[in-house]
Amino acid sequence: MNISNLLIFAQAAAPAGQQNMLATMMPLVFIFVIFYFLLIRPQQKKAKAHEKLISSVKTGDQVVTNAGIHGTVANVKDKTLIIKIADNVKVEFDRGAIAAVVNAPEA
Repeated sequence: MNISNLLIFAQAAAPAGQQNMLATMMPLVFIFVIFYFLLIRPQQKKAKAHEKLISSVKTGDQVVTNAGIHGTVANVKDKTLIIKIADNVKVEFDRGAIAAVVNAPEA
């Protein structure tokens, strides 16, 4: 067998490998679908829930910040909140710094 025969065999085998391209891509597509449903989608739901929580904060709500500071919302602005953390101590936080609303006062 000489080199020219090996080249002919290699060229003949190339189109068969291209026909199975879909079969070789299926595991990658399957892995992406799994990542979407196990990682990306739950993270998007959590982000939407946090955005809804931040937009619903109002004066008088007791909140916890990402830094772990507990306080009561004294004033609500467009992008910030003023939180009363002790007597005569008010601190201004970004809305995104709110981690949780502990309990909202009953209306």
